[in-house]
Amino acid sequence: MLSPLSESEIKAALTGLKGWQYAENKITKTFVFNHFREAIGFIVRLSYDAEELNHHPEIANVYNKVTLALQTHDADNQVTSKDIALAKAIEAFAWL
Repeated sequence: MLSPLSESEIKAALTGLKGWQYAENKITKTFVFNHFREAIGFIVRLSYDAEELNHHPEIANVYNKVTLALQTHDADNQVTSKDIALAKAIEAFAWL
């Protein structure tokens, strides 16, 4: 089981992840696309990294907006290094 990161560790990790925020034991970011099809394509693309890391985010989609919330369920719904790794993977392909 992964250990939760401290708030200072989370904030330090987020300095390199533009637009990600920490609140309520989650890291979150909203992505805004040109249209619905781009938003859905983004969701499909992120599913590959999520599955590879065996980590599955909370995803909310309304038209051209996708909001992601990451926390590790196996760590009592806290933020761990697994969440940071998935956020970094998402940022590596995000085409905004």
